[in-house]
Amino acid sequence: MTTTTLAALVPLLPFLGAVAGLLLGRTAPGFVRPLAVLPPLASLVLAALVAVRQGGGRAVDAYTLLTPTGSVPVDLALHIDGFAALVAILVAFVATCVQIYSTGYLRDDPRYPSYAALVSLFTSAMLLVVYSGDLIVLLVGWEVMGICSYFLVGHYWGTPEARAASLKAFLVTKLGDGPFLIGLFALGTDAGSFRITRVLGAVASGGLDHPTLIALLLLAGVAGKSAQFPLHTWLPDAMAGPTPVSALIHAATMVAAGVYFTARLLPVFEASAAAMTVLAVMAAVTMLGSGLAALAQDDIKRVLAYSTIGQLGYMTGALAVGDRGAAVFHLLAHGAFKALLFLAAGAVIHAAGTNSLAAMSRMSHLRDRVPDAFWTMTVALLALAAIPPFSGFFSKESVLGAAERLATGHPGPAPGAAGWIVLVAALATALLTAAYATRLWLLAFRGRGAEAPDHGRQPLTMTVVLWVLAVPSLAFGALAYRTLPGWFDGGSLAPTLFTSILGTGLAVVGGLLAYGAWQRAAARAPRVPLGAVAAHPEGDAGLVEAEAIAAHEPAYGDIAEAPDPADPGRLLLGPLYGPAAAGFHLDAVYSALFVRPVLGAASLVRFLDREVVDTYVRGAAALPRLLGAAVRRAQTGNVQTYVSALLAGTVVLTVAVLLVASGA
Repeated sequence: MTTTTLAALVPLLPFLGAVAGLLLGRTAPGFVRPLAVLPPLASLVLAALVAVRQGGGRAVDAYTLLTPTGSVPVDLALHIDGFAALVAILVAFVATCVQIYSTGYLRDDPRYPSYAALVSLFTSAMLLVVYSGDLIVLLVGWEVMGICSYFLVGHYWGTPEARAASLKAFLVTKLGDGPFLIGLFALGTDAGSFRITRVLGAVASGGLDHPTLIALLLLAGVAGKSAQFPLHTWLPDAMAGPTPVSALIHAATMVAAGVYFTARLLPVFEASAAAMTVLAVMAAVTMLGSGLAALAQDDIKRVLAYSTIGQLGYMTGALAVGDRGAAVFHLLAHGAFKALLFLAAGAVIHAAGTNSLAAMSRMSHLRDRVPDAFWTMTVALLALAAIPPFSGFFSKESVLGAAERLATGHPGPAPGAAGWIVLVAALATALLTAAYATRLWLLAFRGRGAEAPDHGRQPLTMTVVLWVLAVPSLAFGALAYRTLPGWFDGGSLAPTLFTSILGTGLAVVGGLLAYGAWQRAAARAPRVPLGAVAAHPEGDAGLVEAEAIAAHEPAYGDIAEAPDPADPGRLLLGPLYGPAAAGFHLDAVYSALFVRPVLGAASLVRFLDREVVDTYVRGAAALPRLLGAAVRRAQTGNVQTYVSALLAGTVVLTVAVLLVASGA
């Protein structure tokens, strides 16, 4: 079987699994779980074979005309280079883990068949984006992911939070997709083709007439899809969906699509120094803002969501300094440990039995109750904090090294200022990342919240997946930084001495600051004896701790939402804690700038339609109605009245004729 055929099957198999799962979900429920797991597993095997055959060498290209357009044709094309081959393995690997994990996590969910089918379709769409060699075909996968995220984030549609989150995710990403679509058409028109190889050839020969405009339009779509400032606000709210969906979106699909698209078309962005500077500023603001926000969140999944936004900022920062190898290296490493973080968080939530106890301020004694989640999440958090020798250290150092080289005068495709912007922001974010990772670990596993009900051990499928993902979270980076350059552009991915010492030192400082603040806050916080929790007359363990928190923090009216008095984030952020917890009120800003004007315009249109247009319509109908009423009154049915009217009319006409004749 040819490499092209194998590659075509990689996105096709999950698509067929999704179709079969939707068709057989009700009639043959016994086939749902095999149809959920086997297609992505087969895609993983085929993607690995494609990667072995491609070998990081010359790209595999194949195409056939999909449809003539009369101007720029659309081709059904494959373009598989080292980037695509490795990212496809990541997507299929994480999707397989998520599907296996979901068989246990959602085993009692009545909507599991549709959920599993949508996850398979989601996977197929991302694989289409990865392998596609034509921008219009890539756009199909790009948009299918958007609609899949809408349904999956809104899986628990019975809750208002899930409904609002799914709608917000769809609308915010569509806000970026509008300019993105225009940019794609402009790019295809300038290059004379939508084929990626021809587009890159046109860029190399200086064939783009509007590089800055095209790059900025495309960046809008990238910001929406990859949750970068200012279109990042949908991602934390998307945590209302099932936790395995969060793992899939954050680790291998949706948000990874924007970074991957930029890496694949990086020469288009490099053709404009202004676009590269904008990309650097966007990455810097995203990294710093998300790090501060993560340090103030109480919900464990929202912490991880802001963490994803920040790590994607590292990737876009690497792209802003012109090193797509470092960006994709961090994308691969991040995919493993972020999937592990979310699935371990899912195990914690599963142990508590409800999503409402995802608040870290209400967690207690989870280390002993979920040991597998404790150990694997510890590995993932160390990788997130970039502590050597975990995988995140090597991939994050490749980003810092690339920014340092550009900032210190090495020639590159971006201005030197972009290097300084990314380097300073990335180093500051390294400190923040270690601080909120330490805070999460302390509050989740050494927290002082009330004891939640014990729902027993997690299903074996969930536990096995955690340990499988722990392996690349620990070992991938050390193995990859030596071998990946041959798959990418050949640039070095090895850590540099200066950034390694500085980055790791800042991470250690961030962790120590969080630990010291936690100890100080814990010493000042009221202690709730476990016996008091057990002796509560209503049996509500959470109420006792919530009342203690409310007494300590009277400003919070809703005790269920009160923060842990031992929260180190409050001490570290000080007056920034409130704004950071609210995402710096960007949603309120967007509501004032966009939502309210749109609603006001809609109200005006509704008023004009009702009071102006409808008035004319009603008036046009009133005159015939009045004439009809007048005529209807004359129709009495009395023959004598009709004869009298006829004679009267005859007399009137006769007199009129005589008057006219006499006048003549």
